[in-house]
Amino acid sequence: MSDSLISRIDALRQQRQAVILAHNYTVGEVQDVADFVGDSLELARRAATVEAAVIVFCGVYFMAETAKILNPKSMVLMPDTNAGCPMADMATAEAVRAKKAEHPGCAVVCYVNTTAAVKAESDICCTSGNAPAIVRSLPKDRPILFVPDRNLGSWTAEQTGRELILWDGYCPTHERILPMLVKEARRQHPQALVVAHPECPPAVRELADHLASTAGILAFCRQTDHDQFIIATEEGLLHRLRLENPGKTFYPANARMTCPNMKRASLEKILWCLEDLRGQVEVDPATAERARQAIQRMFLVVP
Repeated sequence: MSDSLISRIDALRQQRQAVILAHNYTVGEVQDVADFVGDSLELARRAATVEAAVIVFCGVYFMAETAKILNPKSMVLMPDTNAGCPMADMATAEAVRAKKAEHPGCAVVCYVNTTAAVKAESDICCTSGNAPAIVRSLPKDRPILFVPDRNLGSWTAEQTGRELILWDGYCPTHERILPMLVKEARRQHPQALVVAHPECPPAVRELADHLASTAGILAFCRQTDHDQFIIATEEGLLHRLRLENPGKTFYPANARMTCPNMKRASLEKILWCLEDLRGQVEVDPATAERARQAIQRMFLVVP
């Protein structure tokens, strides 16, 4: 059945002049059929430059919004538009405006895990791969409001030595990665390195041998000579880690590292949206223009 689905997807992909972009956290069969798989920063860059009539975005809604903002001429489709992000929902444009009023003159750094409306209220975006570099690029005498992930924000503060005003948001999937479970995984696999995402709570980050974005985790595990790893991030990354490193062994930090929204995309839904052009993502042009400025400022900062 999968082979038949893939053949039909491939035919429609060519007919629609479409590209399929997928996040590292989607299910393995979706990653395998995608033209490009990456983290938020990689996908944003690819969406900005890809030349396609149709972009099928397999991830969560804010990511598809970002693709539409960066490539307004392309039709952006989601296999399932109900794939939201609880952390993104923890910050609204109205609440960000209120917080800015409490801290006049502050610079708003917003994680890409936010809605287009929140990006439009921000000075610059960041990802887990470049948050420290983004914060370092801002004037040292200017207060910084970091929205919405308190865990990524606290890690960024540790990395930069900057005092940040942290929004009280978090990723429910990473919050479920508990220190006691990481310790148990290490007890069971004492030769394995613990590699964690900075969205994890501080107590988990303290147990890690290495912290990085999903792209950083992939690079670290690929480049090191070590051959056993305990991975503390959404379990979808294990598919790509195992695919790229057949001689190495990867263990999940616990059995509850699944984001249900990231799993909503499937081969069937990709086929349906290509057949009917269903699941179109649109962003208000005025909001998109302001949000685009915050995203593009991020691209100007290395890395």
